[in-house]
Amino acid sequence: MQKTVKAPVKFRGVGLHTGKPATVVVHPASAEYGIWFRRVDVRGVDQMIPALWNYVPDARLCTKIENEDGVCVSTIEHMMAALVGCGVQNALIEIDGPEVPILDGSSAPFVEGILDRGLQNLDAPVRAYRVLKTIEVSHNGATARLVPAASMEMKFDIQFEDAAIGEQSKSLTMANGTFVRELCDSRTFCRKSEVDMMHAAGLALGGTYENAVVVDGEAILSPGGFRHADEPVRHKMLDALGDLALAGAPLIARYEGNRAGHALTNKLLRALFADPSALRMEVCDAQDAACLPGVGVKQADLRQVA
Repeated sequence: MQKTVKAPVKFRGVGLHTGKPATVVVHPASAEYGIWFRRVDVRGVDQMIPALWNYVPDARLCTKIENEDGVCVSTIEHMMAALVGCGVQNALIEIDGPEVPILDGSSAPFVEGILDRGLQNLDAPVRAYRVLKTIEVSHNGATARLVPAASMEMKFDIQFEDAAIGEQSKSLTMANGTFVRELCDSRTFCRKSEVDMMHAAGLALGGTYENAVVVDGEAILSPGGFRHADEPVRHKMLDALGDLALAGAPLIARYEGNRAGHALTNKLLRALFADPSALRMEVCDAQDAACLPGVGVKQADLRQVA
């Protein structure tokens, strides 16, 4: 069955790039509604923006969606990952600013709030896109591809000059609860040199060593260091799951990313939907549904974070 939240869930914090405070409320929605954002702070224009791949005008530093009236919401990827990771297909997300709060830099606060409120079954089957052939995109040595698979799987590889990160690789089958247990608490990360450049350009104004892991060569500058030895690659997988959620339905496929980021994953979705022979919408049977992220997830999974 499709799911939504049982009751509204509120989050408040500052945006990573704008530094501006915002309140976000995730509201229940009916079956087949999908995920929509509503900018409650704007007037006289269309406030509604669907969380879909073809509404992404910019995905360089984060993922932003924008409607035809120019109303936008940015840095949606951590919240989108939390929704798909909890099995939520339908929700109205109201926000009073241009950027989703960064909170602790991961999806864990969103997951905790959603699971604390509980999930509501809806009288409609879960639908998913089955990928039928390999789709691949690349840019500047980075690649992202979707490969036919029996369930939702992910593999990610990263390579950084900073010894604190170096080369990392991770593969996961995203069966129920995997996202919550293994990925949701992994925070965004960056190099100190990148932080300095972003600050000089008036970006990352809400970033701190508490909501991002900052590295400089061998040193981890954020208090407490990494939550996982491979936290950076885990966070890249978290981001990718959130960006893939903009397909509008779960994907039954294997996602493989090598140094990929938000822009490349969006380019991958555009390539996928440009080829009608590459995918098929299916009603999930019990076996397929059991392999989707979030199906059957429970609050105990959050306490078992790996």
